Amino acid sequence: MDRNHLTLLTDFYELTMMNGYLENGAQDTIVYFDMFFRRVPDGGGFAIMAGVEQMLDYLSSLSFSEDDIAYLRQRGIFSEAFLDYLRHFEFSCDVWAIPEGTPIFPYEPIVTVRGPAIQAQFVETMILLSINHQSLIATKANRIVRAAEGRAVMEFGSRRAQGYDGAIYGARAAYIGGCIGTACTVCDSEFGVPALGTMAHSWVQLFDNELEAFKAYARVYPNDCTLLVDTYDVLHSGIPNAIKTFDDVLAPLGCRPKGIRIDSGDITYLSKKARKMLDDAGYPDCRITASNSLDEIIIRDMILQGACVDNFGVGERLITAASDPVFGGVYKLTAVEQDGRIIPRIKISENVTKITNPCFKKVWRLFDRDSGKAIADVITMHDEIIDDAQPYQLFNPDHVWKRKTVTNFRAVPLQQEMMKCGKQVYACPPIDAVRAYCREQLETIWDEVKRFENPHQYYVDLSQALWDEKQRLLSEAYPL
Repeated sequence: MDRNHLTLLTDFYELTMMNGYLENGAQDTIVYFDMFFRRVPDGGGFAIMAGVEQMLDYLSSLSFSEDDIAYLRQRGIFSEAFLDYLRHFEFSCDVWAIPEGTPIFPYEPIVTVRGPAIQAQFVETMILLSINHQSLIATKANRIVRAAEGRAVMEFGSRRAQGYDGAIYGARAAYIGGCIGTACTVCDSEFGVPALGTMAHSWVQLFDNELEAFKAYARVYPNDCTLLVDTYDVLHSGIPNAIKTFDDVLAPLGCRPKGIRIDSGDITYLSKKARKMLDDAGYPDCRITASNSLDEIIIRDMILQGACVDNFGVGERLITAASDPVFGGVYKLTAVEQDGRIIPRIKISENVTKITNPCFKKVWRLFDRDSGKAIADVITMHDEIIDDAQPYQLFNPDHVWKRKTVTNFRAVPLQQEMMKCGKQVYACPPIDAVRAYCREQLETIWDEVKRFENPHQYYVDLSQALWDEKQRLLSEAYPL
């Protein structure tokens, strides 16, 4: 369970290609790779970038141990020259990425790696793993948080996560996406994501009766008393016993109850009844938390039906992104340096969506100066500058006759330099700053793009120069 040495967490073909590059003298050829994704999970209008800090941690500590080399030697297919290269391996690539918490869209490069082919190839698996997983969970969490309409959402999914790293990094990503905290204690210890929790049904069952269990808990935690009221019968036992506990234990101490939690049954109906019972007993400030296999669709319906729920604890369907559990990020070669020139490369496919955008590129986001809202993203050649003091013409790269000239806008490059010659030059902000930045950036996205169903398409356009270069490469591949 050592999560620090992950060098061999890679697809085996990365190693065979590395060996092949060395055997063919191509190991030092400078190449450019882009990571991008093709589709937003759940049919959403945008995703949220996450996992950058873990990607940088991996790249910064990348090395091959003697055990790694011994394992590769016994495979019998790698040259001794290659194994010696690994023994002295030192990562020296440049890396650019879009910062965590930024809304991102299909087909734009969210990570770019420039460096020797043998190195840039090798890091593919862990870059994809780090960004794909956390971006998936941050995106799902934000859908759930938006469905809750200002009510707090807690991540409760550790026990249903896909392994311990899925629990830890999933909780981190959920916090970036807007959850207020997690049940995963180690995520608080490692990243400062607030650890939250109340009691289990087993606590109630351990005592001779529910009232005794409630009172015992209240005596231990008088200032943080949230009682789980559905072990036996919410309305006929749980709520009455909770109220009696508040009266008999907390009130004499001058304390107020924090809340109750309902974990089963028709929570919408039960929450309405519970709210009235608590209000009538003099506890209108006692908050109601709902849990039990929730997601954004169930939460949205509960609110529409008038559920009196203040907080939501969301577990398995968040931590596994159960409704659409794949973030399909890919990592593709886009250019090669030859004699000091950057030579574009393109991947062509019968599946048009798999045709890549070539070249070393830059991503810009255009913001309307009056509303502050994002207008579109534009992918340009790396040396292009979008002058926001001048009108700029956007066009749909799939339907080029659809054009729009924008004025009074602000152009912001999205990627930031993260590593220079293998050394980290980007200071990862604290997790609370990432979460706040995410919330701020989401305010720049139009509500129509945030719809759960049939969201408005946010356009990611190509500059004229990049589009021309792509068409040139396609024409060369398919001459008339």
